[in-house]
Amino acid sequence: MSVYDDVDEYIGARRVTGLAASHDFSRAVVVVAALDDSRTEYRTSLWEIDVDGGSPARRITHGEWGESAPVFTSAGDLLFSRTSSKDDPARLWILPASGGEARVLETRSAGLSEVVTARSGFGLVGLSPVFGSSSTDEDDDALRTERKANKVDAILHTGVPVRFWDHDLGPATPHLFAGSSDGSTGLRDLTSDAAGALHEAAFDVGADGSFVVSTWSVPGALATVRTVLVRIDTATGERTTIVDDVDADLGAPAISPDGASVVFVRESLSTPEDAPRMTLQRYDFESASVVDLAPGWDRWPIDPVWLPDGSGVLVTADDDGRSPIFVVREGAEPRRLTNTNDAYTHVHVSSDGTRVLALAASYLAAPHPVSIDLSDGTVDDLDTSVDRCPVPGTLTEIDTVVDDGARVRGWLALPEGASDAAPAPLLLWVHGGPLGSWNTWSWRWNPWLMVARGYAVLLPDPALSTGYGQEFVQRGWGAWGKAPFTDLMALTDVAVALPEIDETRTAAMGGSFGGYMANWIAGHTDRFDAIVTHASLWALDQFGPTTDAPWYWAREMSPEMAVENSPHLFVADIATPMLVIHGDKDYRVPIGEGLRLWYELLSESGLPADDEGNTEHRFLYFPAENHWILSPQHAKVWYEVVLAFLAQHVLGERVSMPRILGH
Repeated sequence: MSVYDDVDEYIGARRVTGLAASHDFSRAVVVVAALDDSRTEYRTSLWEIDVDGGSPARRITHGEWGESAPVFTSAGDLLFSRTSSKDDPARLWILPASGGEARVLETRSAGLSEVVTARSGFGLVGLSPVFGSSSTDEDDDALRTERKANKVDAILHTGVPVRFWDHDLGPATPHLFAGSSDGSTGLRDLTSDAAGALHEAAFDVGADGSFVVSTWSVPGALATVRTVLVRIDTATGERTTIVDDVDADLGAPAISPDGASVVFVRESLSTPEDAPRMTLQRYDFESASVVDLAPGWDRWPIDPVWLPDGSGVLVTADDDGRSPIFVVREGAEPRRLTNTNDAYTHVHVSSDGTRVLALAASYLAAPHPVSIDLSDGTVDDLDTSVDRCPVPGTLTEIDTVVDDGARVRGWLALPEGASDAAPAPLLLWVHGGPLGSWNTWSWRWNPWLMVARGYAVLLPDPALSTGYGQEFVQRGWGAWGKAPFTDLMALTDVAVALPEIDETRTAAMGGSFGGYMANWIAGHTDRFDAIVTHASLWALDQFGPTTDAPWYWAREMSPEMAVENSPHLFVADIATPMLVIHGDKDYRVPIGEGLRLWYELLSESGLPADDEGNTEHRFLYFPAENHWILSPQHAKVWYEVVLAFLAQHVLGERVSMPRILGH
């Protein structure tokens, strides 16, 4: 029996969630998440790995509440975050390279997060929340204590945003603090006037620690927000705007090794007619000029990392159902470094420029550390404490050419034994985003639990998916119910034509934008036996103003677009049993979408509640969960309810809902 056959075993599987390496690659650690003794929460710990592959991984931290966010100093010391209790902010700790016990490095009561260290010297910079009315650290601590003692959580806003994904923003807002990685100096607030400018900021520190380049949010007319790049002197706090592009959001700054320039990702501001485009650009401090590093490159680069000699950068970019590492040098075509089926994250380059350490993941393997030869792209797995769990089936690709000439492809996971004599039922699973791709492992959206129960799972990349060029994104822009829908149906047609697939037993499901598509599918075809819709957009005119970043969606979602593409306008045509799932703390797709969908299914759909209130539809509601359903036991309930609902309507089996739900 594999881990995918038992949901308890699956949620209990240890998983790698992060990676850090010293500049010379003499040390590297991974973050490993595992269930606590109660099996109700994940705790993370740090494990040192051998970058040369000669020794097994060993656990080096044992805090009761776990450790995370590792980063190495220029001296090879390991910094990490540790909490003393569930409700306390994380403190910054140091584990010296020379040996000895870990100790607290910084004691700011609000905590310090997102720490970045200088490549030489002892400088570090991190984020910590500060109340706008505080003039000293003592004032800040007193106000925090007063609010907690009086159970006051009210927040007075003067603009947007007011929340993000699953948490409220304010009243304290992030400030950048500079300090030293050896504890010789205290923390200094570099951005006392930040207000909300550093919400979800991305920043980098110069090699010598003398300055920072950070994103800076700028409010605009009619409740809009965009991001610019600023340079901040760590000694004086003097701030200068270096790149201000009125037609774009700027992010992911990475300062060159010599401190002469900074690369960043430019995302053009979309309009109802034009999709955004992401490009990699470089700003030169001396000439104050901006150049495009890869003009004409039709991929979306993210997370640039400089080569140590400053000759170029490494980026990752979605590409045909993968997310390889590319080498980008100014004036040359980007070169694909890795040629595996993996998606790569947490990329680090050795100081001698010969190797890369990263986490690799695909639908065949969960995230795991690898070493990559920078000259030829050879990839070698590194040992961790985490067992690799073989998947219970096979993975293949299918594609088709649709009416407008576009190639549409996806992954197809097949259960063992599927054949023309024993065809498998099909589950169409639509990804979220919508600007995304099915190209990497997900513990939350894992097809192998369905495959282990006999389903074939189709993971398609329809119009709007990234990794196929700008025109492929543009095909679905502002027209969610058109090319994305017809692409999904076309690839489903290809799948059910295979002898291993039973076209008489099919279901569709999706989360977030995938949930939107599930709702749209429900109102536009009755070909599926069941539909599962998680955290889904239902009424676009309602969703747009209530999501956590309304200005972003307003760029595409004109009133005309909302009317033409809103699933709720087709509720009367829904005749397929639907399982609606939503978390109350979901601020990206607010709970109102799920509540309205549920009521209108029962009162207005083509499969309404009967005269006695009975219904084939179901609503799985999580009062304390967000967009993803993160609690281990709630994740277990999620999978068990989905599997039971599919078994009833697709397989014709009566499977009991989890007893813990009380039904």
